[in-house]
Amino acid sequence: MATQQVVPDSLPDRRREQRGWYFYDWANSAFPTTVLTVFLGPYLTRIAENAARGRPYVDVLWFDVRPSAYYSFVVGAAAVLQIVLMPVAGALADHTGRKKELMGAFAYLGAGATVCFWFVSDGRYLLGGALFLIANLGFAAAFVIYNSFLPDISTADERDGVSARGWGFGYLGGGLLLAVHLALFLGHESLGVSEGEAVRISLSSAGLWWAGFTIVPMLRLRNRHTLTSGAGNAGRAVTGSFGQLGRTVRELRRYPLTLAFLVAYLIYNDGVQTVISFSAIYADKELGLGQTERIAAILMVQFVAFGGALLLGRLAASYGAKRVVMVALVGWVAVVGVAYFLPRGAALPFFALGFAIAIVMGGTQALSRSLFSHLIPAGKEAEYYSLYEISDKGSTFLGSFVLGVALQMTDSYRLGIVSLVVFFLLGLVALGAINLPRAVRAAGNPVPERI
Repeated sequence: MATQQVVPDSLPDRRREQRGWYFYDWANSAFPTTVLTVFLGPYLTRIAENAARGRPYVDVLWFDVRPSAYYSFVVGAAAVLQIVLMPVAGALADHTGRKKELMGAFAYLGAGATVCFWFVSDGRYLLGGALFLIANLGFAAAFVIYNSFLPDISTADERDGVSARGWGFGYLGGGLLLAVHLALFLGHESLGVSEGEAVRISLSSAGLWWAGFTIVPMLRLRNRHTLTSGAGNAGRAVTGSFGQLGRTVRELRRYPLTLAFLVAYLIYNDGVQTVISFSAIYADKELGLGQTERIAAILMVQFVAFGGALLLGRLAASYGAKRVVMVALVGWVAVVGVAYFLPRGAALPFFALGFAIAIVMGGTQALSRSLFSHLIPAGKEAEYYSLYEISDKGSTFLGSFVLGVALQMTDSYRLGIVSLVVFFLLGLVALGAINLPRAVRAAGNPVPERI
C-alpha cells in the first residue's frame, strides 16, 4: 500500500502562496456573482417562459414543470450531483497528492461550461439547465480542493484572517466584473446588441474571467503530499480514492464534535445559500424590481461584502470566530424577517437590506471555513472539506427544493422565505452547543488563542 510523504514547508514562500490562493477566489467569484446571483436565474426562467408559449408548464424529462419553478429544480438537481461528486474529488486529491492539478481540471471544466452559456437562447432552456449542471459540478469540486489548501498555507492563528481575505478578495473581483456587466447591460442599445445578447455575453465572459485568473493559483500553489507508489495508475488511484473515502466516513464517527459542526453549518448555511441563489429572482418576480435595480443592488453588495468580510475577520481576532458567526446569524434572522415584509417596488428598502446582507454574508462564510479547518485531522484536508461542501450543497438542495415546491404549489416566493428564519435559528442553537476547543483537541490540532 502506498505511503504518504509530506513535502516540507518553505516559510519564505508562504505569503506568496497565500496571495496565489486569494486569486482563485478572485477568479471563481465571477460564477456565483454574475451567473448564479444576477443573470442566469431570471434569464433561464424567461427562456422557459418563452418556450411555454402561454402554457402553464414546460416539459422537463417527461414532467410538467412551471417555468417559474424550473430554475429552482435545476439548482436542486445540481446540488444532488455535487453531493455525489465532491467526496470523490476530495478523496482523489488526498489519495493521489495531486491537489493542484485536480483543482485546475475541475475549474476549467466549470469555466468551459460557463463560456458555453452563449448558446442558450431561443427556447433552449434544457441546454441551459445541462450547462448549469456541468458548471456547478466543476465549481463545487474545484472549491473543495481549493479550501483544503487553507491549512497548508497558514498557521492555526492565521486562518481566520487568511480565509476572510480570500472571501473579501473574491467579492472584490466578482464586483469589478459585475460592474463591467452592468455597464454592458445598461448600454446594450448604444452598443448595438440586444438585451438577451448582453446577458449571454455577461454569462460567457464570467467563464473567461474564471479560466484566465485561475492561471495565477496554478502557478503559485504547490502540492505538499505525494504518494510513493500507485498514483500513476489512474484506475488504481480512483479505486483507492473510493476506499479512502469510505475510511474517512467511518472515521468521522471518532470525531462527533466535527460532525456536529457540519450539521450546524448545514442548517444555517441553508439560509445563506438560498438568499444568495434566489435574491435576484425574488427581487424580479416578487418585488417587481427591474434588471438595472437588481444588478446595482447586487453590485453594491459585492463591494460592501469585501469590507464586511475583512471587518468580521478582525472582530474574530478579538472576540473569537464562533462568537462572531453567532452574532452574524442573528443578523441573518433580522434580514430575512424584514425581506418577507418588503412591499412591491420597494427599491430603497431593498438596497438597505442588501447593505445589511453584505456585512454579515462574507464573514459568515469565511469564518465558518476557517473554524472547520481546525477540526480536521492532519492529512485529510480535501476529504473533510468535501464533507464540508456537502453540508454547503446539502443546504442548497434543501433550500432550493423548498422554494421549488412552494412555487409549484402556490407560485409565490414570499412563502419560501418563511422557512429561512427557522434554519438560521436552529443553526444558531446547534453552533452554540458545540465545545469548539474540545473539538479541536479531539482532531489532534493545537487550539488557537481565540476560536
